[in-house]
Amino acid sequence: MPASSGRSCSTRLPIGSDGDLAHVRQQVRQYAAQLGFGLVQQTKLVTAASELARNTLVHGGGGWAEITPLDRGGVRGLRMRFADDGPGIRDLDLAMTDGYTSGGGLGLGLSGSRRLVQEFAVDTAPGRGTTVTAVAWVTAVPPARTEA
Repeated sequence: MPASSGRSCSTRLPIGSDGDLAHVRQQVRQYAAQLGFGLVQQTKLVTAASELARNTLVHGGGGWAEITPLDRGGVRGLRMRFADDGPGIRDLDLAMTDGYTSGGGLGLGLSGSRRLVQEFAVDTAPGRGTTVTAVAWVTAVPPARTEA
């Protein structure tokens, strides 16, 4: 990740194969670690990225991921955007329902990814593709418990 210059610097990665999915996961983990996300938060981000990248490949026919470090008043975060020019999602409410699957998966892709981040948005329409944006912010580690 480049040093911060006051502007955010995005990394755009193609999603067209299983190898690309692995590269997206690796890049998200690197960014998250460098931004100061804890191990649990890193795992959540990588899991969300993995699900969303796979959806981009399988349901959208491929596309791209964009990873952007954020700084909002000294609070660091990571924005992940996944986009494709596929068929779009016909019924977004249904697709966001836990357990819904349009294929052979577990039905946790979109709804599960939404729970792993603080901000989540889907822009889609039949025939015009899908863009999913997920944002997570570094949260403080809770203080250690003291024995009374």
